[in-house]
Amino acid sequence: MNYNEALEYIHETNKFGSVLGLENIKELLELMGNPQKDLKFIHVAGTNGKGSTCSYITSILSKAGYNVGLFTSPYLETFNERIRIGSENIPNDDLAEVTTFAKESVEKMLEKGFNHPTEFELVTAIAFEYYKRKKVDYVVLEVGLGGRYDSTNIIDKSIASVIVPIAMDHIDVLGDTLGKIAYEKAGIIKENGFVITYPQEPEAKEVVETVAKEQNAELITVPTENVSIKEVSEMGTKFNFKYGNYELEDLQISLIGKHQAYNASTALTTLFALRDKGEINITEEHVRKGLEETKWIGRLELLKKSPRFIIDGAHNMQGIEALKKTLQEIFNYDKLILGLGILADKDVDHMIAEMAPLGDQIIVTEANIFRAMKAEELAERISKYNKNYIVEKDIEKAIDKAIEMAGENDLILFSGSLYLIGDVRKYAKNK
Repeated sequence: MNYNEALEYIHETNKFGSVLGLENIKELLELMGNPQKDLKFIHVAGTNGKGSTCSYITSILSKAGYNVGLFTSPYLETFNERIRIGSENIPNDDLAEVTTFAKESVEKMLEKGFNHPTEFELVTAIAFEYYKRKKVDYVVLEVGLGGRYDSTNIIDKSIASVIVPIAMDHIDVLGDTLGKIAYEKAGIIKENGFVITYPQEPEAKEVVETVAKEQNAELITVPTENVSIKEVSEMGTKFNFKYGNYELEDLQISLIGKHQAYNASTALTTLFALRDKGEINITEEHVRKGLEETKWIGRLELLKKSPRFIIDGAHNMQGIEALKKTLQEIFNYDKLILGLGILADKDVDHMIAEMAPLGDQIIVTEANIFRAMKAEELAERISKYNKNYIVEKDIEKAIDKAIEMAGENDLILFSGSLYLIGDVRKYAKNK
C-alpha cells in the first residue's frame, strides 16, 4: 500500500475504539517477530509534561550522537509526528512499508480468532518495527493512557521508567482518586527496574513508592529543590540545576514557563542517573545544546508576533493552572483574546473557572473530534464567569475573528485541547 492507503488503514481501526489491555498487542507483536525485544526503552508515564520531558531526553541523547526513536501521541498536524527519530518524522514511504508488513500480521490474528487491534495498538506495533529496522540506540516511549494496561507496557523491561507529575485526568478510565490513577501510571515500573519520579502529591507518592518496593526497583526522586530559576520570559527560561556531582548553571531552554525548567530537570535527572550507571555517555555540551534546541510544538508556542498569537495544549487542571500562572507572570498585553475549545470528557467546569475570567474577549469554538463539547454548551458554562464571549464553531473563522479583534499589543491565546490547537496551528501558520 502507499502512504495514503496506509493512513486510511490505520485510521479505519479507530472504529475498534480504545481498549486497555495487553492480550491483543502481545499477539500482534509475536506475529511480527517481537521487534520490541531488540530495543532499549526509556518509558515515560504521568499526566502533565510527558511530551516535553520526552523531547528533552531525545534532544540531549541525539546531541550525544545516539540514534534515538521518539514515540508520542497525539499528533498536532501530521500523523508522522508520532513516530520520530531525533527530530525527523517517519518518512511516508517507510510508514507505508511498515504498515503493509503489520497488516499481514493483523490478518493472521483475525484468522486465529483474536479481536482486531485498536488504532493505538497498531501504531505502537508499527513504531516498534520501524525502530528495529532503523537500529535505533534507544526509544523514548511515551505512554498513551495510564500505564499498566497501555499498549506501550508490552515491553518486558526498560533502562528507565520515568513518572512525571500525576494529576486527575481520564477518571472514567483510570479511577476517581489520585491514588488509583497513580497505581495505573506506576504500572510501567518493571521488576528489578530503575525508576525516576517527579515529586508527587502525598497520595500518589505513596503508591509509586509502594509499587517500586513491590517490584524491587530502584527509585530516584527528581531533586526539584535544586532547581533555581534565573530568568523567565517570552523567549524561554534560564535556570540552574544540581544533581549529585553534576552542577550546571545558566541552562537555557526555549520552551516557555517555569514548569518547563522542572520538566527539563526530570529529563536531566534521568540522563545523569543513566550516565552514573554507565548506560549512556553525555557531556555538559550535549546537555546545554540539547536543552537549548528542544522544541515541543503546541506548548505555549508563539505562532505570530504581530499581534502575538500563542497556542497551548493544556487540557486538564494541572495544565490549565500552569498556563494561567505563566500568562500572569510572563506576558504583558493590553487585552487577552482567548479561544477556547474543550473535550466533553474533561474537567470542563473547573478549567473554565480558571481561564474564563482572564479573557477580555472569549471566542468559543469546537475541536474537530467527536469528544468535543458543543460550542453552545461550552459558552453557556463560560457565561457564568465572563459575559464577553462569542460563539464561532468553525475553527478557521474563530481564528480570523481573533486576529480581526486584536490590536498590536494584544495577546491571542487558543487552548483547551490538543486536538483543537493542532487545527489552529495548521491554519494560523499559513495566514
